[in-house]
Amino acid sequence: MSQTTMTVRISGALSEFVAANVGENGAYENISEYVRDLIRRDKERVEREAFERLKAELTLAFAAQEDSYRPLTAAEVIARNRG
Repeated sequence: MSQTTMTVRISGALSEFVAANVGENGAYENISEYVRDLIRRDKERVEREAFERLKAELTLAFAAQEDSYRPLTAAEVIARNRG
């Protein structure tokens, strides 16, 4: 697993909010731990939203009348998904 060091600048209300969540009285020991948790949560949100879109598409597909289906080749499916 590779590791990247990043510098992030925040100020004002955002900086105060981070400070309130880090340290003795905060939920996180340090800012890096806090940022990693935020990134993990955002990644989970993006994955959950993608899953919900897929689920919605499948629900519509399975609800469609069978005579509305038409056979597609793999190349047609690939081309449709690229566009």
